[in-house]
Amino acid sequence: MTKNLLTILLSCVAALTYANPMNVKCIGKATQVVNGGDTLFIFKEGIDIRSTIGNVDWYSTTDVSTPVYTNTDEIFPDEGGYYIVKDDVTYSPFYVFQCPDAGTAGMAIEPTCTNTVVRLTGNTAPMTYIRPDASSGSCARTYSIEYNALAWNGEEWADSLVQESGKLAGTIHLPALYGKTSLTLCFDAELRDTLDLEPVCVMDTLYEDSVKAVNFQLESLATVREKDPQGSNELNRPTDQKIITATTSEDYSGALEVAFYSNPTPAARFFRWAIYKASELIATRNDQDIRYTFSDPGSYRVICAVSNDLCAADSTEMKVNISESYLRVPNVFTPDGNGKNDEFRVSYRSLREFHCWVYNRWGKLVYDWTDPSKGWDGTINGRPAAEGAYFYVIRAMGTDAAKDASYVGLKASYKKKKNASDESVIGIYQLSGDINLLRRKQ
Repeated sequence: MTKNLLTILLSCVAALTYANPMNVKCIGKATQVVNGGDTLFIFKEGIDIRSTIGNVDWYSTTDVSTPVYTNTDEIFPDEGGYYIVKDDVTYSPFYVFQCPDAGTAGMAIEPTCTNTVVRLTGNTAPMTYIRPDASSGSCARTYSIEYNALAWNGEEWADSLVQESGKLAGTIHLPALYGKTSLTLCFDAELRDTLDLEPVCVMDTLYEDSVKAVNFQLESLATVREKDPQGSNELNRPTDQKIITATTSEDYSGALEVAFYSNPTPAARFFRWAIYKASELIATRNDQDIRYTFSDPGSYRVICAVSNDLCAADSTEMKVNISESYLRVPNVFTPDGNGKNDEFRVSYRSLREFHCWVYNRWGKLVYDWTDPSKGWDGTINGRPAAEGAYFYVIRAMGTDAAKDASYVGLKASYKKKKNASDESVIGIYQLSGDINLLRRKQ
């Protein structure tokens, strides 16, 4: 209940008296309400006011020229404002009301795309009064409402109990509701409870076919490239399925496959996905959930919108940053079984092709592999290879290489094209050199 409407709640019953600034007390079941600087007495039934300073003259705040009652200590007035005078001393005014009757209470639910309007029937008027200076005062009544709202709990949309209260008026505005729910609204709930009066509540239901608003919760699951016991040699390797957020700034190694899930509320019917590379639109989809593989280096934005025939909701864009390709080769490895540097592996990111051949000093091929995340363990036909230098040849192509790129005629280099005189090409690697196999003494 709004604090400035009922900031003081006191029960006043027969034989119970208390002092107050007006030097009056209420007889019977009533409550005292402080509304700004005004004091109101609200009665359960009948209005019975008594002076605590003996016989006085009672004036109505709407007619300050003539007393309504004279030389008496108790009155049974109509609703309105009053004050007392004794021995030419005027005491503070007060205002009296019967507990408001809700009348023919009812409500109708009108859902929209952005909120839910609850229209009330019955008496919702505030308690109004006139002060001695002829200015008007108004004390708003209150409502309390309870309903279930669909809320995202981190895994799914689920019912969440909502309880709200506020000033009673002809219409009440609630947030948008995304699924079926029953609403229970009570008039003057706290006031009636204080006065031991039965609650006046009404109920209505918002059904599925009346829901208009839509919402959704984006999630992304990346294809995680698992770390093996040797330790991953892929840089910027995705390690967490839920990697994409509105503020993601981390780069990932391509090709990065990501599944995007819209997780819509029940009223959603249509879906539109837009994927941008920088400012260029490169893909659109109309499925509820999609998969996309990010291969080329660059900064991507993923935007989703869900809608029905009436309402729509747009997502906060999700960002995906894909690194340029990279390849580096060590010059030594130590296959001694201690779990450190036990295999000849390259360090890489964003490769779409890879092949490495290893030869002994006589030019005989001893091992080759095509998965850059793997390597040579220093054995030949299951037996430990001799220590010493071996010769490798690597051909690899990054995701940033041209689609029709070829290795033919290219200069062997780690570099990428930086100027016209550089003979190497972006994303293509032709490398060769020595790799030294050493075994530490145990």
